[in-house]
Amino acid sequence: LLRIRKEWELDTSELVVIIEDNSFKNIWGPLVGDELKTAPKGFDKEDPNIAFIRKKQFIFTKSFTDAEVLSDDFAKQIDQAFKTIRPYFDLMSSILTTNLNGESLLDEL
Repeated sequence: LLRIRKEWELDTSELVVIIEDNSFKNIWGPLVGDELKTAPKGFDKEDPNIAFIRKKQFIFTKSFTDAEVLSDDFAKQIDQAFKTIRPYFDLMSSILTTNLNGESLLDEL
């Protein structure tokens, strides 16, 4: 969580581009999850990215109706949903596998 918060403290522009994309919002809706009421310890409560820094969870959900699940094109809907969220997964994977200098943490294993 600290690594993610440190990333958001530096820059949220890539995240914002992803989650504010109309296709993304239409399929996945808003970012949800628990968050702190104020800035976490060590972070400035006036930081322009504080709305993201306060988050403790980074969750997107997608619900389907019974009719959608039973439709002939349900597999296509699922495929499109996961293709749309892929940039978010890629960003989070990159953050969680690198340090703040962009160096891989996997090389240390």
